[in-house]
Amino acid sequence: MLLGCIADDFTGASDLANTLARGGMATTQFSGVPPANAATDCEAGVVALKTRSIPAAQAVQQSLQALQWLREQGCRQFFFKYCSTFDSTTDGNIGPVAEALIEATGAACAIVCPAFPETGRVLFLGHLFVNGRLLSESGMAQHPLTPMTDPDIVRWLGHQTRLGVGLVPCSTVRQGPEAVAALMQAEARAGRPLVVADAVSADDLRVLGRAVADHRLVTGASGIARGLPENFRQAGLLSNRQVGIAGVDGPGVVLSGSCSGASRAQVEHHLASHPGLQLDADALMRGELSPAHALDFVLAHLALEPIVYSTAQPEQVAAAQGRHGRDALASRIECFFGTLAKQLVDAGVRRLAVGGGETSGAVVTALGLQALRVGPEIDPGVPVLASEAPVALRLALKSGNFGSIDFHEKALRAMST
Repeated sequence: MLLGCIADDFTGASDLANTLARGGMATTQFSGVPPANAATDCEAGVVALKTRSIPAAQAVQQSLQALQWLREQGCRQFFFKYCSTFDSTTDGNIGPVAEALIEATGAACAIVCPAFPETGRVLFLGHLFVNGRLLSESGMAQHPLTPMTDPDIVRWLGHQTRLGVGLVPCSTVRQGPEAVAALMQAEARAGRPLVVADAVSADDLRVLGRAVADHRLVTGASGIARGLPENFRQAGLLSNRQVGIAGVDGPGVVLSGSCSGASRAQVEHHLASHPGLQLDADALMRGELSPAHALDFVLAHLALEPIVYSTAQPEQVAAAQGRHGRDALASRIECFFGTLAKQLVDAGVRRLAVGGGETSGAVVTALGLQALRVGPEIDPGVPVLASEAPVALRLALKSGNFGSIDFHEKALRAMST
């Protein structure tokens, strides 16, 4: 294994795995830290953790465990993947994990680049924009778990870490990789080893990728990873082998737990031509709505590719959190989707399109899928994922804000034979 990656959620892991596979690296996504004897016949390994919203100390501990396993696989470079909207509170978890990984790898500095222009995320003068709006005006300020109220990534990251935070502005990026590398070294010498780097185009990301070719640690969204396979290719280390994934027969179902604007539109679109069951938060918390009820609904409509969703408007989510507690409600919803996914697969479902990072993590964990091969891209940042044991399954794990309005239909088609 050449490149070892640690992702703070499951959809982010598949986003990164998709980028690396498109770049020509044989890539496997692992669910949690694999056992010591796990098969690792890949050039890039992406360890998917569920650390985005847990206490920072736990996120650090799990990330260091993943790092240790990746080291044992012989990785030459390490990548810490977080969301392109920098999902985290002022208390963490991106800063604490990045700080711990710098110390553990002995890296002199680490780039910080959440930009992903292909999905509308760009970074300019350290400020993150989403589809032309500042991050704080993009709807992310209403995120139920990690509200992002400040678009200044240098300032936001500074709240989270004891390390100094520097900046590589766009003007330096446009001068090329040597200029970027020199400024990063200067920032590290000045006591700012975490260096935020601007990127407003795919070309900027390629420059940054070349600039960090020899860096022990890279951090960012999947965008900056698009330049990493070429570094290994130039060094003559890639096999360039093709990895094919066939579709599967069997029913398809959509599960959506994300409440982002994109997810709400996607759910509404799917409901226009497919049956759906919405989770009522109060009924769920009272125990009046169980996965068994949802299973009965799905099986009654199985040929029509139904959707089960907790997706709701921000004000509805806030009201439900106020009645039941944010963490308690989130935990119950995740448990519901995980249990339902297991029951669906036991009932013969073979294709699952899942919306939302927390929901995706719950589903993959409940299904006990240790390793997922990366297949063709459905939409930017979302590939088909394949598992063959104990049964042949195909999944699409979609970050809340990703995907076209008809994503769920496209995903289910892409997973079929």
